[in-house]
Formats: sequence, C-alpha cells, structure tokens
Amino acid sequence: MKVYPNIFSNNPLDRVSYLRSDPNWIKEKILDKKSIFIPFFKGQPFVSKIPALTSKESLENQLSPAWFPYNFFEKNIIENSTIIFLGLLNDTSYFAIDLTKISAPEESVNLKDMGVFEDLMALSSQPIESGELAMLGQAKAIFEWHKSHQFCSKCGKKSNMVEGGYKRICGVCEAEHFPRTDPVVIMLATYNDQAFLGRQKRFPEGMYSALAGFIEPGESIEEAVARELNEEAGIIINNATYHSSQPWAFPNSLMIGCIAESASEEFKLDEIEIDEGRWFSRTELAGAIQGSKDSKFFIPPSMAIAHHLIKAFVENK
Repeated sequence: MKVYPNIFSNNPLDRVSYLRSDPNWIKEKILDKKSIFIPFFKGQPFVSKIPALTSKESLENQLSPAWFPYNFFEKNIIENSTIIFLGLLNDTSYFAIDLTKISAPEESVNLKDMGVFEDLMALSSQPIESGELAMLGQAKAIFEWHKSHQFCSKCGKKSNMVEGGYKRICGVCEAEHFPRTDPVVIMLATYNDQAFLGRQKRFPEGMYSALAGFIEPGESIEEAVARELNEEAGIIINNATYHSSQPWAFPNSLMIGCIAESASEEFKLDEIEIDEGRWFSRTELAGAIQGSKDSKFFIPPSMAIAHHLIKAFVENK
C-alpha cells in the first residue's frame, strides 16, 4: 500500500470487523499471551524510548508507544479501566487501555521510570514511527467518543460498550450507536501560478494556511469546498479535486484535502472566519516550505495536511 505523508495515516492494523463482533473472540484475544496493550491517561498515550514495533528501523531517541502484556495489569486496574481493540498485526492483537479512572497511574500501575504519558499533538511533531502514531490516533478518537457518548441519544439511558469498543448499545431501548467521525474539507484554492492562503486571529503571528470547514448534511465534498471558499474568502471555483485525507483525533474529524481551481483572482474576506488572506506565488510558497530567511510569512509544519497541499502545489503534483 502507498505510504501517505499525512500524520495519523498509514495505520498498519487489520481491524477485523468481522471478528470483533464476537464477544468471546474479544475475551480470548484480551487474555492471549501474545496480545499487547498501550496505556492511556486523560487522552494521553504512554510512550518511551524503545524500538518501534511496527518498523524495522528506529531513530536514535525515537519515542514509541510502550506496549504491555495483559498480566502486567493487576485485576483491580483492569476492572476500573476501559479496554478497546485496535486490530491485528503479524498475528498479534493490539489493544488500548484507558487508566483515567486510576489515581496516579504511574505509581498505581507501576509505570514509574518506564516512560511518560504524552500529549498526542506534541508527539506528532517528534520522531515517532508513522504507523504507531496512527494507532495512537485511532485509540484516542475511540476513547474520546466513548467519553462523550455514554448515554443513549434516543431515550437518554445508559449505553454499554460492545464489539471491542466500536459500538454502544442502549441497555433499555437497545438502540445501536457507532463511533462518530466529522468530515472536514481543507482546500487550497489556486489560480495560474498562485495559491490562496488565509489566517485567523488564533494563528501564530505570520502564519498562513489553507482554508477549511465542516461538510454539512446533504453536501458533497466538492460542494463543501466551493461553499467554504465562497463564504470565507468570496472565491468562486471552477473545479475541485481530491488530494489526500488525514484522520484527526481532536476529537474525531477526518480532514479531506482538496485542490480547488479558482475562476479568477478576485476575493473578499468574510472577516469572521478569516482575518487576513491573499494570493501567494509558487516561488513565495517554495521559500516558506524551505524556511527561507527572506520569507515574511510561514506555513503550517509537516504534521498538518495543509503543509502537504501547499507542497503539492509548489511541486506541481
């Protein structure tokens, strides 16, 4: 399979949806001596400087998820934690265990001096193997969904987790609920040898990026691209093409990257979503990617899909 540049992509696991629906199979795999577990605490995965399990090569001081066997965790820890199934790789089952209900897990679970719980966003800019970073994003997204969807949206009663974490069933009306993913379009408008970037007040001073927005109900990807560019920057497009996508577990989005062909150079900022914006030449953007000292602006780092949309435009790919 092709390796994509966007972080949180390239997940190597087989999620075996046809197997995880069997509760006995999940129980069997949890107890399997070959199965391994990554601890989470308040949305942060536990990492250490050990070789990555999904890569033959590891960089010096590379951070990797710290995986543990089931018997590493005491019975009372298991009973007070949430376990979700991530998938299979090389006949090994991967799970994540949420220790949020455990007080001071470094001490209670005997993790002290073995590593640290680290913010996932911070990890994304550090040397960590892309496949394992994708697995951490998968786990965080599912945990976040369970945290905010513990009650049935149909009758309001408590729901229960099943299928290794990929479904909840109401204990009263038996309504089924599935993990939510919110689609977001992020698009780079282009016109001849230029691309349009904007900035919001919350951006670091000098940073410009591609525009983005949520896809609305009943709307196609192409329609969302056209609407968002028109609403935020008054840009009318002739065409929109798909580039790539990026899972974004903050908390549960899928960033859908597109290149949009503008009909003209005309634009008018809404000054609500976008405070500043302009057309940048391919040469200017090339300098920003290279970190040129002469560049008077900068673009998002390589952890962001916006970076790769801009890079694709610069390289004419």
